[in-house]
Amino acid sequence: MSEHDARHDAEHDAEHDAHRMHVVHDGPPQAPPVLLIHGSGASGSSWNPLVPALAGPHHVVRVDLPGCGQSPPAESYDVPVLADRVARLLDGLGLRSVTVAGHSSGGYVATALAERRPDLVGALALVSTGPSSGALLPQPAVVRALTAPPFGALLWALRSDAMIRKGIGAMLARPVDVPDDVLADMRTTTYRAFRSVLRQFGAYLDERSVPERLTALDVPVLVVFGAADPRWEPSSAHQYDAVPRTRLVMLPGVGHVPLWEAPEETARLLLDFAARTAGTPPVTPQRA
Repeated sequence: MSEHDARHDAEHDAEHDAHRMHVVHDGPPQAPPVLLIHGSGASGSSWNPLVPALAGPHHVVRVDLPGCGQSPPAESYDVPVLADRVARLLDGLGLRSVTVAGHSSGGYVATALAERRPDLVGALALVSTGPSSGALLPQPAVVRALTAPPFGALLWALRSDAMIRKGIGAMLARPVDVPDDVLADMRTTTYRAFRSVLRQFGAYLDERSVPERLTALDVPVLVVFGAADPRWEPSSAHQYDAVPRTRLVMLPGVGHVPLWEAPEETARLLLDFAARTAGTPPVTPQRA
């Protein structure tokens, strides 16, 4: 089998074990591990634009959280419960001191993982992760219509690809062609799961802000925030300035999804961060 074929097989190697989540691996299995956690209603495929750059020097692990993508629903969507599922995944893989990156609300699961299992998390990267409840901006009409009862459930069941694209577009500051596989994964997310996730993530923030939680941890942190984020007040990103061992990077002209709006810059930041925290030379992504 050629190296390309072996890597192709690895990219499509999926697991469903005690953690009951769909998992995809990319890159050399023995390379330093990077775990990617998606945001609300998305899936591991949302990280696709960054994977080619990250998978060269790293073993990249992408997970579909319960009720999202190809993972079955769960009885509980409490953030600590989700973090414990991810911990069981990493335990099963025998991974420690992982660089964990979370996009949007995936950053709450990543933070909870570091809180509950500091032995598993060597460094933490938060991309577009709102720091506190008060930083949330009024949501666009299309997003409110799809999520608010009593008609949200009906609209959710009837939503078309065009409606999903419109909802995604409301979160962006730059035009992006959303891939069909990302849309397909988003369509699998149920209304109940999405509403439950939003409610539990809100409860996690209400209990204590992310900067407060991170201050209690001894872990290097990278915060990447779009300077034109329409979901979270961009200036709120500076709440992270108070957290020791934290670097904040604001991306001009970028909205809530730097993974799609600025994939090369976001990949470079993650590669540099992972290399610095591991004490190895940074790797520059190669242009296709």
